[in-house]
Amino acid sequence: MEIRLNTDSNFTASEAFLEKVSAELTKKLNRFSEYITTAEVFFGDENSGKSGTHDKRCTIEVRPRNLNPEAVTHFADTVDHAFNGAVDKIRNLLDSRIGKLQNK
Repeated sequence: MEIRLNTDSNFTASEAFLEKVSAELTKKLNRFSEYITTAEVFFGDENSGKSGTHDKRCTIEVRPRNLNPEAVTHFADTVDHAFNGAVDKIRNLLDSRIGKLQNK
């Protein structure tokens, strides 16, 4: 599974943060690794430097083999919470989609 990480112009991420995100995503999606070719993570700050609630965004898009791409987005107060929320959503979505395939 290839992992791509992206940030918008309002969000700057350190190399250590991006490595942590990549490792965490690989770990959390490990059981789907035979089905997913690519996972792409997009981070953004909706308020561009101003503080606010639920202004950090994380979108995760996965491209499963022989299926259409799927994406989820989660907003939170911190980037870590946004990432964790998006990971939970994509895992639930993949459980549903891939579970249906395995039942056929």
